[in-house]
Amino acid sequence: MMGWDFGWGWMFFGGLMMVVFWGGLIALIVFAVRGLSGGGNQGRSGELPERRATPDALEMLKTRYAKGEITREEFETIRKDLQS
Repeated sequence: MMGWDFGWGWMFFGGLMMVVFWGGLIALIVFAVRGLSGGGNQGRSGELPERRATPDALEMLKTRYAKGEITREEFETIRKDLQS
């Protein structure tokens, strides 16, 4: 059995390296997915943002009203909600 006596130290080191490897691989995958999907902490400051209607939301609302998808009452209610 010459050269096969690695001892418990090598067994601990191997287990530790396996945890480091898998942890690093999972972290790499998470960062790659966040980077490709545009995720992350962009535009988040920890406080609640003000609810203001964007021009896009109002334009979509006007388009739905013009197409006849919603009534005038629904249009006014949604417009007030968007602007508050």
